Amino acid sequence: MLSPLVILSIVVGYFTLLCLISRWTSQQADNQTFFRGNRDSKWYLVAFGMIGTSLSGVTFISVPGWVATSQFSYMQMVLGYLLGYAVIAFILLPLYYRMGLTSIYTYLETRMGPRAYQTGAGFFLLSRTIGASFRLYLVAIVFQFILEKAGWTPPFALPVALSIAAIYLYTYRGGIRTVVFTDTLQTFFMLASVGLTVAWIARDMSSQGAGMIEAIQQSSYSQIFFWESGPKNFFLQCLSGAFIAIVMTGLDQDMMQKNLTCRNLKEAQWNMMSFSSVLVIVNLGFLALGALLYLYGHQQGILEESTSSGTFQLLVQDKGTGEMIARGTDYLFPILAIDYLPAWVGLLFILGLVAAAYSSADSALTALTTSFCIDFLRLDSTQTKAAEASRIRQRVQLGFCLVLFATICVFQQLQNAAIIAQIFKAAGFTYGPLLGLYGFGMFT
Repeated sequence: MLSPLVILSIVVGYFTLLCLISRWTSQQADNQTFFRGNRDSKWYLVAFGMIGTSLSGVTFISVPGWVATSQFSYMQMVLGYLLGYAVIAFILLPLYYRMGLTSIYTYLETRMGPRAYQTGAGFFLLSRTIGASFRLYLVAIVFQFILEKAGWTPPFALPVALSIAAIYLYTYRGGIRTVVFTDTLQTFFMLASVGLTVAWIARDMSSQGAGMIEAIQQSSYSQIFFWESGPKNFFLQCLSGAFIAIVMTGLDQDMMQKNLTCRNLKEAQWNMMSFSSVLVIVNLGFLALGALLYLYGHQQGILEESTSSGTFQLLVQDKGTGEMIARGTDYLFPILAIDYLPAWVGLLFILGLVAAAYSSADSALTALTTSFCIDFLRLDSTQTKAAEASRIRQRVQLGFCLVLFATICVFQQLQNAAIIAQIFKAAGFTYGPLLGLYGFGMFT
């Protein structure tokens, strides 16, 4: 069992590394560095870092657990992402680069006026604030669970506050330029965590290489394509994936801001298409990890699956008492990594969890700050002196830190998964009007 001191040392050491990167990337930084990265980012760094941003801590925790109920059907949606990313690369990116945008919502002002412009930006601020808070909240719950198992029970708000403060410290000067580099590092740690865990489980089960693939194929978890009518239908999932990619990447300042730091349109398109191709492989890896975790758990006698009353239930053996306890599928990876796999796998899990959570949180904080400063305060078009503009931007970023912290605390006080999920779902509906605004602007 990992001690609280070891866990704390990992997290502190990790954030120290991020702060060192920030110090290097934020030299002579100004608002243009924060908002646009001086338009000199290497496309391959942006592409690799976007993998971590698009996956987030929710994917890191949840996707492996989905395998028991959804098999590999999620890959149908991932294939749909490819269509959506192609639309972004060859329709939206040329538009954004031709107009020289910093905030993508400036297009709405040019095409339809200030009211549509601020409506679109307002939808983004609302959805991204709730979305980023929700993702950090879910990760905080799992992290709290790990700390409790290690024998330390700090107040829920303490690690949340420290995490948000750390994100502010390494992004407040360099902004998106720093995020391009830190997200590259965080994506590496996240993928290394998954890859090495898969390798160890495969070795322990004596099913390396082709044997591992065969074990997954012969299991009940491996079905990818579903042609019958229903929510898993291939065409429905693929089409949904295409639209999700367009609205949650192409019309999202958070996801597009890094793309707009590339030196030119061609490099931005290379970034988008290479990122989308690698993302397919990465998601397949997460699903393979889920299948292996279930197979390993059954082989070791520490997992049971129940469908009593027509509802799926995962039962996991408590290492202390030996009793089978009902858990949500989100706990599959955390429990096995911390309790039943070697200590170094647990260390990798914590490192991967932190990396997955903050690779999306740091870019979200930067994008929220950028959108508010550009779309509402108009810092890019005013005569405000550079030093004063930087102070305003830093205050705005600090304000969004407080908003994220307060929102997460509200979620924690609710302690009702159904209500919180509905709030998150309602925030997602704001992408529909955004799609309508852009569609109306581009095709009429």
